[in-house]
Amino acid sequence: MSSWDSGYVSDIGYTYGYYSELNPLRSQFALLNNGIVAPEFETACELGFGQGLSTNFHAAASKTEWFGTDFNPSQASLAQHLNRVSQAGARLYDEAFEDFCYRTDLPEFDFIGLHGIWSWISDKNRMILVDFIGRKLKVGGLLYISYNTLPGWAAFTPMQHLMTEHANRMSAPDQSIQNRVGSAIDFADRLLSSSPLYSKRNPSVKNHLDKIKGMAREYLAHEYFNRDWHPMHFGTFSKLIEPAKVQFACSANYLDHVDEVNVTKEQLKFINSVQDPLFRQSIRDFMVDRQFRKDYWIKGIRRYSNLEKRQVFKDHEIVLQSAVSDVPDKITGSLGGAVLTPEIYGPVIDTLGNFKSVSIGQLFEQVKNKNIDLTMLAQVIMVLMSDGRVSTAQSPEIVNKVKSETTRLNNHIIERSVGQSDINYLVSPLTSTAIAVDRIEQLFLRAFKEGYNQPQDWVSYVWKILKNQGHSIVKDGKSVESEEESLEVLQELTTKFDKERLSLFKGLGVIDY
Repeated sequence: MSSWDSGYVSDIGYTYGYYSELNPLRSQFALLNNGIVAPEFETACELGFGQGLSTNFHAAASKTEWFGTDFNPSQASLAQHLNRVSQAGARLYDEAFEDFCYRTDLPEFDFIGLHGIWSWISDKNRMILVDFIGRKLKVGGLLYISYNTLPGWAAFTPMQHLMTEHANRMSAPDQSIQNRVGSAIDFADRLLSSSPLYSKRNPSVKNHLDKIKGMAREYLAHEYFNRDWHPMHFGTFSKLIEPAKVQFACSANYLDHVDEVNVTKEQLKFINSVQDPLFRQSIRDFMVDRQFRKDYWIKGIRRYSNLEKRQVFKDHEIVLQSAVSDVPDKITGSLGGAVLTPEIYGPVIDTLGNFKSVSIGQLFEQVKNKNIDLTMLAQVIMVLMSDGRVSTAQSPEIVNKVKSETTRLNNHIIERSVGQSDINYLVSPLTSTAIAVDRIEQLFLRAFKEGYNQPQDWVSYVWKILKNQGHSIVKDGKSVESEEESLEVLQELTTKFDKERLSLFKGLGVIDY
């Protein structure tokens, strides 16, 4: 491992993930629900952008001027390539934090985002980031940050240390990182099979190890095997971030805002008995045994009056961002699963089912005769936003301005799907958010774009590409062996694509053909 990586895994690329919390637009409803005024997002910065998907999607689908860096040049190369394709004008670098954060040509930012980075860097780099946030986040600006949290990681932390030690000490120097990770996990599994007292006192450790054994080694390398791996109490983090002069605003995890699925009435009463708002967050982390925090912090919080909040709330535009049949009938919080009452959620979803943006005030007028008041409607929207089924919508003026950039980026990704399956998202100019679209659906879109209008034609089109490349169809996690069954699976997929997904993509502006 070379010196420029500062102990971070660099000999294998990060996953091609998308993280909606890095979309500034997404923060508006959570802040509004807490009575907090969101900034105007003219400038934004992502620190440690990985493969750069989030940055590029948000840059292409907004009028925000984006900046960012990732120390890994191969990842920065892809990010810069996607930026050139969209012509969004983002300024993306391959610089370490120590270099990027002291550039003299950076503006002040309305939004700074760090997803997970905080947990996997050194104390020195953390202080560089705190200084950067303090200097470069505008007054009124928003910080999004996520990190591994205690007490949720307390039991597994010794096992993570042991696996990292095994990967560093017990592997041959020329062994690939994937093999080192695999060997370390196998070793940990054998260790727990010997029933050490540690696992008897911490039974969750074996459950966690069993969960990660089947995960991609590339993901696990970045998640568990960096030199620096520091889960942190919320109280510790709040002390470290204090010099940046930011205040805790609210959780960026929308489901956290729904107490009923996360804490009991007795627990909530105990939490609310604590007067200090920051210490209250620490107590809540113990109640839910939190492993990962996603939070919004603001440099100088401004709050709406009750009258202002009500009006801004009713004017807020939202849109359904999922096929109606894909909306789940239950959600899972810290207390387990909870059924979404059909009499409440059904009317809201049906009203949004045409994939057109609507103000919450207009939505309320459509559903109030179903005994749904504004408080109840706010919780319904919060739940549906928690897993991306509903999203804040941009104005038609902004949509028209960014449409050419999102079209260029989406068309490029669709063309890329002919030979690659790594980017499984397309971006909506209406929501400035990526939509999960796997390789098969991207190939369907390519066929549709080329004039194949019948579902049966899509089946033949896609199968020809996959067959020529020796690729198989996957169903229920297993490869389909026969051509006959592969065609049957593709036919099932085209039926759903034709009836539901195609109208979704058109409604959200993902495609215009």
